[in-house]
Amino acid sequence: MLKEYTKLGKIESSLIEIDEVSDIFFGEVVKVQTRENNYLGQVVKIIGNTAVIQVFGDTTGVSGKNSKVSFSAKPFELPLSEEILGRKFNGVGEPIDGLGQIYSLNSYNINGRPINPVSRVYPRNFIQTGISSIDCLTTLIRGQKLPIFSGAGMPHNKLAAQIVRQAKIIGDENQDFSIVFAAIGVKHDEALYFENEFRNSGVLGNVVMYINYADDPIMERVIVPKCALTAAEFLAFEKGKHVLVIMTDITSYGEALREISSMREEVPSRKGYPGYMYSDLASIYERAGMIEDSEGSLTLIPILTMPNDDITHPIPDLTGYITEGQITLSRELMQQDIYPNINILPSLSRLMKDGIGEGFTRDDHQSIANQLFASYSKVQEVRDLAQIIGADDLSESDKKYLEFGNEFENKFIKQDLYDNRSIFDTLNLAWDLIRILPKEDLDRIDPELKNKYLK
Repeated sequence: MLKEYTKLGKIESSLIEIDEVSDIFFGEVVKVQTRENNYLGQVVKIIGNTAVIQVFGDTTGVSGKNSKVSFSAKPFELPLSEEILGRKFNGVGEPIDGLGQIYSLNSYNINGRPINPVSRVYPRNFIQTGISSIDCLTTLIRGQKLPIFSGAGMPHNKLAAQIVRQAKIIGDENQDFSIVFAAIGVKHDEALYFENEFRNSGVLGNVVMYINYADDPIMERVIVPKCALTAAEFLAFEKGKHVLVIMTDITSYGEALREISSMREEVPSRKGYPGYMYSDLASIYERAGMIEDSEGSLTLIPILTMPNDDITHPIPDLTGYITEGQITLSRELMQQDIYPNINILPSLSRLMKDGIGEGFTRDDHQSIANQLFASYSKVQEVRDLAQIIGADDLSESDKKYLEFGNEFENKFIKQDLYDNRSIFDTLNLAWDLIRILPKEDLDRIDPELKNKYLK
Protein backbone atom coordinates (compact mmCIF):
# COMPACT_ATOMS: atom_id res chain seq x y z
CA MET A 1 0.00 0.00 0.00
CA LEU A 2 1.38 3.39 -1.03
CA LYS A 3 1.85 5.89 1.76
CA GLU A 4 0.58 9.44 1.68
CA TYR A 5 1.67 12.25 3.96
CA THR A 6 -0.44 15.38 4.32
CA LYS A 7 1.65 17.12 6.94
CA LEU A 8 4.72 18.66 5.29
CA GLY A 9 7.55 20.13 7.28
CA LYS A 10 10.11 22.65 6.09
CA ILE A 11 9.75 23.89 2.49
CA GLU A 12 12.76 25.71 1.07
CA SER A 13 13.31 26.38 -2.62
CA SER A 14 12.65 23.01 -4.30
CA LEU A 15 13.31 20.97 -1.13
CA ILE A 16 10.59 19.59 1.12
CA GLU A 17 11.19 17.92 4.49
CA ILE A 18 8.74 15.39 5.90
CA ASP A 19 9.02 14.07 9.45
CA GLU A 20 8.01 10.72 10.91
CA VAL A 21 8.36 8.70 7.69
CA SER A 22 9.21 5.00 7.52
CA ASP A 23 10.01 2.29 4.97
CA ILE A 24 11.31 4.64 2.27
CA PHE A 25 14.59 4.50 0.35
CA PHE A 26 17.08 6.90 -1.19
CA GLY A 27 16.16 7.83 -4.78
CA GLU A 28 12.52 6.82 -4.36
CA VAL A 29 10.12 8.69 -6.66
CA VAL A 30 7.38 10.72 -4.99
CA LYS A 31 4.35 12.68 -6.19
CA VAL A 32 3.58 16.05 -4.66
CA GLN A 33 -0.03 17.11 -5.13
CA THR A 34 -1.44 20.58 -4.52
CA ARG A 35 -4.83 22.03 -5.36
CA GLU A 36 -3.47 23.51 -8.59
CA ASN A 37 -0.55 21.30 -9.70
CA ASN A 38 1.09 17.91 -9.46
CA TYR A 39 4.87 17.54 -9.24
CA LEU A 40 7.35 14.71 -9.43
CA GLY A 41 10.07 14.50 -6.84
CA GLN A 42 12.79 12.24 -5.50
CA VAL A 43 14.09 11.35 -2.06
CA VAL A 44 17.59 12.86 -1.86
CA LYS A 45 18.37 12.53 1.85
CA ILE A 46 17.17 10.46 4.80
CA ILE A 47 18.12 11.50 8.35
CA GLY A 48 16.55 9.25 10.96
CA ASN A 49 12.82 9.39 10.33
CA THR A 50 13.04 12.63 8.30
CA ALA A 51 13.06 12.55 4.49
CA VAL A 52 14.24 15.37 2.23
CA ILE A 53 12.52 15.46 -1.16
CA GLN A 54 13.81 17.29 -4.23
CA VAL A 55 10.90 18.52 -6.35
CA PHE A 56 11.24 18.74 -10.15
CA GLY A 57 9.70 22.15 -10.57
CA ASP A 58 8.80 25.42 -8.91
CA THR A 59 7.39 24.87 -5.41
CA THR A 60 5.63 28.26 -5.35
CA GLY A 61 2.18 27.63 -3.88
CA VAL A 62 3.19 24.45 -2.07
CA SER A 63 2.51 24.69 1.65
CA GLY A 64 2.36 22.30 4.55
CA LYS A 65 -1.43 22.51 4.71
CA ASN A 66 -2.72 22.29 1.13
CA SER A 67 -0.42 19.57 -0.20
CA LYS A 68 0.15 15.86 0.10
CA VAL A 69 3.10 13.63 -0.77
CA SER A 70 2.77 10.06 -2.06
CA PHE A 71 5.72 7.66 -2.00
CA SER A 72 5.77 5.27 -4.97
CA ALA A 73 8.10 2.60 -3.52
CA LYS A 74 9.94 2.66 -6.88
CA PRO A 75 13.13 4.27 -8.19
CA PHE A 76 12.96 6.64 -11.14
CA GLU A 77 12.12 4.48 -14.18
CA LEU A 78 11.47 4.99 -17.90
CA PRO A 79 9.19 2.92 -20.14
CA LEU A 80 11.26 2.08 -23.22
CA SER A 81 10.69 0.45 -26.59
CA GLU A 82 12.09 0.99 -30.09
CA GLU A 83 9.29 3.52 -30.60
CA ILE A 84 11.42 6.10 -28.77
CA LEU A 85 13.42 6.57 -32.01
CA GLY A 86 12.36 9.80 -33.68
CA ARG A 87 10.79 11.11 -30.46
CA LYS A 88 11.48 14.13 -28.24
CA PHE A 89 11.24 14.09 -24.43
CA ASN A 90 11.80 16.54 -21.60
CA GLY A 91 14.42 16.15 -18.88
CA VAL A 92 12.45 13.55 -16.93
CA GLY A 93 11.49 11.44 -19.94
CA GLU A 94 7.99 12.81 -20.61
CA PRO A 95 7.07 13.27 -24.32
CA ILE A 96 7.04 16.90 -25.50
CA ASP A 97 6.46 16.27 -29.22
CA GLY A 98 2.68 15.79 -29.00
CA LEU A 99 2.86 12.16 -30.18
CA GLY A 100 1.63 10.56 -26.97
CA GLN A 101 3.14 8.36 -24.29
CA ILE A 102 5.52 5.44 -24.79
CA TYR A 103 3.79 2.21 -23.82
CA SER A 104 5.99 -0.69 -22.85
CA LEU A 105 5.76 -3.78 -20.67
CA ASN A 106 9.20 -2.97 -19.27
CA SER A 107 10.45 0.06 -17.34
CA TYR A 108 14.13 0.70 -16.71
CA ASN A 109 15.88 2.28 -13.73
CA ILE A 110 17.58 5.49 -14.93
CA ASN A 111 20.59 4.78 -12.69
CA GLY A 112 21.47 1.91 -15.01
CA ARG A 113 22.52 -1.62 -14.26
CA PRO A 114 25.96 -2.45 -12.85
CA ILE A 115 28.24 -3.85 -15.55
CA ASN A 116 30.71 -6.54 -14.55
CA PRO A 117 34.12 -5.15 -15.60
CA VAL A 118 35.12 -8.64 -16.76
CA SER A 119 32.29 -8.62 -19.30
CA ARG A 120 33.41 -5.36 -20.90
CA VAL A 121 34.90 -5.64 -24.39
CA TYR A 122 37.96 -3.51 -25.17
CA PRO A 123 37.02 -0.90 -27.84
CA ARG A 124 38.88 -1.30 -31.14
CA ASN A 125 36.71 -0.36 -34.13
CA PHE A 126 37.62 2.92 -35.83
CA ILE A 127 34.79 5.43 -36.30
CA GLN A 128 35.28 7.69 -39.31
CA THR A 129 33.91 11.17 -38.66
CA GLY A 130 35.09 12.69 -41.95
CA ILE A 131 37.01 15.34 -39.95
CA SER A 132 40.76 15.05 -40.60
CA SER A 133 42.02 16.40 -37.29
CA ILE A 134 39.88 13.86 -35.42
CA ASP A 135 40.27 10.83 -37.70
CA CYS A 136 44.04 11.14 -38.04
CA LEU A 137 45.17 12.63 -34.73
CA THR A 138 42.49 12.07 -32.03
CA THR A 139 40.78 9.00 -33.43
CA LEU A 140 37.32 8.11 -32.13
CA ILE A 141 36.85 4.40 -31.35
CA ARG A 142 33.50 2.60 -31.09
CA GLY A 143 32.58 2.27 -27.41
CA GLN A 144 34.84 5.15 -26.33
CA LYS A 145 33.98 8.16 -24.20
CA LEU A 146 35.69 11.16 -25.82
CA PRO A 147 34.64 14.63 -24.60
CA ILE A 148 34.85 17.92 -26.50
CA PHE A 149 36.43 20.67 -24.38
CA SER A 150 35.12 23.98 -25.67
CA GLY A 151 34.45 27.53 -24.50
CA ALA A 152 31.68 30.08 -24.63
CA GLY A 153 30.91 31.17 -28.19
CA MET A 154 32.88 28.38 -29.88
CA PRO A 155 31.28 26.22 -32.61
CA HIS A 156 31.10 22.99 -30.58
CA ASN A 157 27.46 22.50 -31.55
CA LYS A 158 28.36 22.61 -35.25
CA LEU A 159 31.16 20.10 -34.67
CA ALA A 160 28.87 17.71 -32.77
CA ALA A 161 26.19 17.95 -35.47
CA GLN A 162 28.80 17.25 -38.17
CA ILE A 163 30.02 14.16 -36.27
CA VAL A 164 26.43 12.90 -36.00
CA ARG A 165 25.85 13.52 -39.70
CA GLN A 166 29.04 11.83 -40.93
CA ALA A 167 30.03 9.16 -38.37
CA LYS A 168 30.29 5.61 -39.65
CA ILE A 169 32.15 2.45 -38.66
CA ILE A 170 34.78 1.46 -41.21
CA GLY A 171 34.22 -2.12 -42.34
CA ASP A 172 30.56 -1.98 -41.32
CA GLU A 173 29.28 0.91 -43.44
CA ASN A 174 25.79 -0.58 -43.66
CA GLN A 175 25.33 -0.27 -39.90
CA ASP A 176 24.02 3.21 -39.11
CA PHE A 177 24.32 4.79 -35.70
CA SER A 178 21.27 5.40 -33.59
CA ILE A 179 21.67 8.80 -31.96
CA VAL A 180 20.70 9.75 -28.42
CA PHE A 181 20.93 13.50 -27.87
CA ALA A 182 20.82 14.99 -24.36
CA ALA A 183 20.54 18.78 -24.00
CA ILE A 184 21.30 20.01 -20.48
CA GLY A 185 20.22 23.57 -19.67
CA VAL A 186 20.41 24.74 -23.29
CA LYS A 187 18.71 27.72 -24.86
CA HIS A 188 15.73 27.05 -27.09
CA ASP A 189 17.61 28.10 -30.23
CA GLU A 190 20.43 25.62 -29.51
CA ALA A 191 18.00 22.72 -29.20
CA LEU A 192 16.22 23.88 -32.35
CA TYR A 193 19.56 24.00 -34.21
CA PHE A 194 20.26 20.33 -33.43
CA GLU A 195 16.73 19.29 -34.31
CA ASN A 196 16.95 21.08 -37.68
CA GLU A 197 20.37 19.56 -38.37
CA PHE A 198 19.07 16.07 -37.64
CA ARG A 199 16.04 16.67 -39.86
CA ASN A 200 18.03 18.17 -42.77
CA SER A 201 20.57 15.34 -42.71
CA GLY A 202 17.81 12.72 -42.81
CA VAL A 203 18.66 11.06 -39.48
CA LEU A 204 15.85 12.53 -37.32
CA GLY A 205 13.88 9.27 -37.44
CA ASN A 206 16.89 7.53 -35.87
CA VAL A 207 17.39 10.09 -33.07
CA VAL A 208 16.05 10.17 -29.51
CA MET A 209 16.13 13.65 -27.95
CA TYR A 210 16.02 14.43 -24.21
CA ILE A 211 15.91 18.18 -23.74
CA ASN A 212 16.19 20.28 -20.59
CA TYR A 213 15.87 23.94 -21.49
CA ALA A 214 17.60 26.73 -19.59
CA ASP A 215 14.24 27.83 -18.12
CA ASP A 216 13.33 24.30 -16.94
CA PRO A 217 13.82 23.21 -13.31
CA ILE A 218 17.41 22.83 -12.12
CA MET A 219 16.72 19.35 -10.74
CA GLU A 220 15.89 18.10 -14.23
CA ARG A 221 19.46 18.83 -15.29
CA VAL A 222 20.85 16.06 -13.11
CA ILE A 223 18.20 13.62 -14.37
CA VAL A 224 18.36 14.20 -18.16
CA PRO A 225 21.79 12.56 -18.79
CA LYS A 226 20.66 9.49 -16.85
CA CYS A 227 17.43 9.28 -18.89
CA ALA A 228 19.41 9.59 -22.13
CA LEU A 229 21.95 6.94 -21.14
CA THR A 230 19.21 4.56 -20.01
CA ALA A 231 17.61 4.86 -23.46
CA ALA A 232 21.04 4.38 -25.07
CA GLU A 233 21.75 1.24 -23.01
CA PHE A 234 18.36 -0.18 -24.00
CA LEU A 235 19.03 0.38 -27.71
CA ALA A 236 22.64 -0.83 -27.52
CA PHE A 237 22.53 -3.82 -25.19
CA GLU A 238 18.98 -5.09 -25.70
CA LYS A 239 18.34 -4.15 -29.34
CA GLY A 240 21.92 -4.62 -30.62
CA LYS A 241 22.29 -1.14 -32.12
CA HIS A 242 25.41 1.00 -32.33
CA VAL A 243 24.47 4.10 -30.34
CA LEU A 244 26.21 7.48 -30.38
CA VAL A 245 25.33 9.68 -27.40
CA ILE A 246 25.88 13.44 -27.62
CA MET A 247 25.54 15.47 -24.40
CA THR A 248 25.67 19.24 -24.19
CA ASP A 249 26.52 20.92 -21.87
CA ILE A 250 28.18 18.97 -19.03
CA THR A 251 29.14 22.30 -17.44
CA SER A 252 25.42 23.00 -16.91
CA TYR A 253 25.18 19.59 -15.24
CA GLY A 254 28.06 20.45 -12.90
CA GLU A 255 26.53 23.84 -12.08
CA ALA A 256 23.22 22.13 -11.26
CA LEU A 257 25.05 19.70 -8.95
CA ARG A 258 26.67 22.64 -7.16
CA GLU A 259 23.38 24.49 -6.75
CA ILE A 260 21.52 21.44 -5.46
CA SER A 261 24.40 20.59 -3.11
CA SER A 262 24.26 24.13 -1.74
CA MET A 263 20.49 23.84 -1.18
CA ARG A 264 21.10 20.60 0.73
CA GLU A 265 23.68 22.45 2.88
CA GLU A 266 26.42 19.96 2.02
CA VAL A 267 30.07 20.79 2.71
CA PRO A 268 31.51 22.28 -0.51
CA SER A 269 34.76 21.25 -2.14
CA ARG A 270 36.87 23.00 -4.80
CA LYS A 271 35.20 26.17 -6.18
CA GLY A 272 32.03 25.27 -4.30
CA TYR A 273 31.37 22.03 -6.17
CA PRO A 274 30.37 18.98 -4.10
CA GLY A 275 33.10 16.59 -3.08
CA TYR A 276 31.30 13.70 -4.75
CA MET A 277 31.31 15.32 -8.21
CA TYR A 278 34.09 12.98 -9.43
CA SER A 279 32.09 9.85 -8.62
CA ASP A 280 28.91 11.47 -9.93
CA LEU A 281 30.51 12.26 -13.31
CA ALA A 282 32.03 8.78 -13.39
CA SER A 283 28.56 7.25 -12.92
CA ILE A 284 27.61 8.94 -16.21
CA TYR A 285 30.76 8.49 -18.31
CA GLU A 286 31.38 4.87 -17.34
CA ARG A 287 28.07 3.76 -18.84
CA ALA A 288 29.69 3.93 -22.28
CA GLY A 289 31.32 0.86 -23.76
CA MET A 290 30.67 -2.61 -25.16
CA ILE A 291 29.63 -5.81 -23.42
CA GLU A 292 30.27 -9.47 -24.24
CA ASP A 293 27.42 -11.28 -26.01
CA SER A 294 25.91 -7.99 -27.15
CA GLU A 295 26.18 -6.84 -30.75
CA GLY A 296 25.56 -3.20 -29.82
CA SER A 297 27.84 -0.50 -28.51
CA LEU A 298 27.51 2.83 -26.68
CA THR A 299 29.87 5.63 -27.73
CA LEU A 300 29.73 8.84 -25.70
CA ILE A 301 30.72 12.37 -26.77
CA PRO A 302 30.02 14.81 -23.91
CA ILE A 303 30.50 18.51 -24.66
CA LEU A 304 31.58 20.89 -21.93
CA THR A 305 32.32 24.61 -22.07
CA MET A 306 35.31 25.46 -19.90
CA PRO A 307 34.63 28.58 -17.78
CA ASN A 308 37.09 31.28 -18.93
CA ASP A 309 38.68 28.63 -21.20
CA ASP A 310 40.32 27.19 -18.08
CA ILE A 311 41.18 23.53 -18.61
CA THR A 312 42.12 23.23 -14.90
CA HIS A 313 38.55 24.09 -13.84
CA PRO A 314 37.08 21.23 -11.75
CA ILE A 315 34.61 20.03 -14.42
CA PRO A 316 37.08 19.56 -17.34
CA ASP A 317 39.79 18.51 -14.88
CA LEU A 318 37.72 15.65 -13.43
CA THR A 319 36.32 14.76 -16.85
CA GLY A 320 39.85 14.36 -18.20
CA TYR A 321 40.66 11.82 -15.46
CA ILE A 322 37.57 9.70 -16.15
CA THR A 323 37.33 9.73 -19.93
CA GLU A 324 39.68 8.33 -22.57
CA GLY A 325 41.09 11.59 -23.91
CA GLN A 326 39.62 14.86 -25.10
CA ILE A 327 39.11 16.99 -28.21
CA THR A 328 40.11 20.54 -27.26
CA LEU A 329 38.91 23.56 -29.23
CA SER A 330 41.10 26.64 -29.72
CA ARG A 331 39.83 30.20 -29.47
CA GLU A 332 42.92 31.40 -31.38
CA LEU A 333 42.09 29.18 -34.37
CA MET A 334 38.47 30.30 -34.24
CA GLN A 335 39.59 33.93 -34.43
CA GLN A 336 41.57 32.99 -37.57
CA ASP A 337 38.29 31.74 -39.12
CA ILE A 338 39.45 28.12 -39.01
CA TYR A 339 36.72 25.52 -38.58
CA PRO A 340 36.80 23.06 -36.93
CA ASN A 341 39.06 24.94 -34.52
CA ILE A 342 40.59 21.81 -32.98
CA ASN A 343 43.79 22.42 -31.05
CA ILE A 344 45.61 19.17 -31.72
CA LEU A 345 48.46 19.57 -29.19
CA PRO A 346 46.36 19.28 -25.98
CA SER A 347 43.93 16.87 -27.68
CA LEU A 348 44.39 13.14 -27.48
CA SER A 349 42.61 9.81 -27.76
CA ARG A 350 43.95 7.19 -25.36
CA LEU A 351 42.37 4.33 -27.33
CA MET A 352 43.67 5.54 -30.68
CA LYS A 353 46.70 3.22 -30.79
CA ASP A 354 44.50 0.11 -30.60
CA GLY A 355 42.00 1.12 -33.30
CA ILE A 356 44.25 2.28 -36.13
CA GLY A 357 46.89 0.79 -38.39
CA GLU A 358 46.77 -2.17 -40.71
CA GLY A 359 43.47 -3.99 -40.43
CA PHE A 360 41.67 -0.91 -39.13
CA THR A 361 42.77 2.15 -41.15
CA ARG A 362 46.15 2.00 -42.95
CA ASP A 363 49.66 0.86 -42.05
CA ASP A 364 51.06 4.41 -42.03
CA HIS A 365 48.45 5.95 -39.73
CA GLN A 366 50.36 5.87 -36.44
CA SER A 367 53.65 7.04 -37.97
CA ILE A 368 52.18 9.96 -39.89
CA ALA A 369 50.16 11.02 -36.84
CA ASN A 370 53.31 11.02 -34.67
CA GLN A 371 55.15 13.08 -37.27
CA LEU A 372 52.35 15.64 -37.54
CA PHE A 373 52.24 16.07 -33.77
CA ALA A 374 56.02 16.50 -33.51
CA SER A 375 56.22 18.89 -36.47
CA TYR A 376 53.29 21.06 -35.36
CA SER A 377 54.82 21.28 -31.89
CA LYS A 378 58.03 22.59 -33.50
CA VAL A 379 55.89 25.12 -35.42
CA GLN A 380 54.81 26.70 -32.14
CA GLU A 381 58.44 27.08 -31.06
CA VAL A 382 59.40 28.66 -34.38
CA ARG A 383 56.47 31.09 -34.22
CA ASP A 384 57.56 32.19 -30.74
CA LEU A 385 61.10 32.73 -32.05
CA ALA A 386 59.81 34.69 -35.05
CA GLN A 387 58.02 37.11 -32.74
CA ILE A 388 61.33 37.86 -31.06
CA ILE A 389 63.82 38.09 -33.94
CA GLY A 390 61.48 38.49 -36.91
CA ALA A 391 60.52 35.95 -39.57
CA ASP A 392 63.13 37.25 -42.05
CA ASP A 393 65.99 36.29 -39.75
CA LEU A 394 64.90 32.68 -39.30
CA SER A 395 66.92 29.83 -40.75
CA GLU A 396 65.72 28.18 -43.97
CA SER A 397 64.65 25.13 -41.97
CA ASP A 398 62.60 27.26 -39.58
CA LYS A 399 60.95 29.04 -42.51
CA LYS A 400 59.89 25.64 -43.82
CA TYR A 401 58.23 24.95 -40.47
CA LEU A 402 56.37 28.27 -40.64
CA GLU A 403 55.13 27.36 -44.10
CA PHE A 404 54.13 23.88 -42.91
CA GLY A 405 52.23 25.34 -39.93
CA ASN A 406 50.18 27.69 -42.11
CA GLU A 407 49.42 24.99 -44.67
CA PHE A 408 48.58 22.47 -41.95
CA GLU A 409 46.06 24.81 -40.32
CA ASN A 410 44.47 26.02 -43.55
CA LYS A 411 44.36 22.74 -45.49
CA PHE A 412 44.36 19.92 -42.94
CA ILE A 413 42.59 21.30 -39.86
CA LYS A 414 40.30 23.68 -41.73
CA GLN A 415 37.34 22.01 -43.41
CA ASP A 416 33.96 22.98 -44.70
CA LEU A 417 31.00 22.16 -42.45
CA TYR A 418 29.83 19.56 -45.00
CA ASP A 419 33.28 18.30 -46.07
CA ASN A 420 33.32 14.55 -45.39
CA ARG A 421 36.86 13.22 -45.96
CA SER A 422 37.62 9.52 -45.96
CA ILE A 423 40.49 8.37 -43.75
CA PHE A 424 42.52 7.62 -46.90
CA ASP A 425 42.02 11.16 -48.21
CA THR A 426 43.10 12.47 -44.80
CA LEU A 427 46.28 10.35 -44.69
CA ASN A 428 47.19 11.25 -48.28
CA LEU A 429 46.76 14.94 -47.44
CA ALA A 430 49.04 14.49 -44.42
CA TRP A 431 51.79 13.03 -46.63
CA ASP A 432 51.42 15.95 -49.05
CA LEU A 433 51.92 18.42 -46.22
CA ILE A 434 55.00 16.85 -44.64
CA ARG A 435 56.76 17.03 -48.01
CA ILE A 436 57.19 20.74 -47.16
CA LEU A 437 59.55 19.84 -44.29
CA PRO A 438 63.24 18.89 -44.61
CA LYS A 439 63.47 15.12 -45.12
CA GLU A 440 66.11 14.75 -42.42
CA ASP A 441 63.57 16.05 -39.85
CA LEU A 442 61.05 13.30 -40.61
CA ASP A 443 62.39 11.11 -37.81
CA ARG A 444 59.06 9.75 -36.54
CA ILE A 445 58.33 7.75 -39.69
CA ASP A 446 59.61 4.26 -40.45
CA PRO A 447 62.06 4.31 -43.45
CA GLU A 448 59.99 1.65 -45.22
CA LEU A 449 56.90 3.89 -45.01
CA LYS A 450 58.91 6.84 -46.32
CA ASN A 451 59.91 4.82 -49.36
CA LYS A 452 56.33 3.66 -49.86
CA TYR A 453 54.49 6.99 -49.50
CA LEU A 454 57.08 9.76 -50.05
CA LYS A 455 57.40 9.47 -53.82
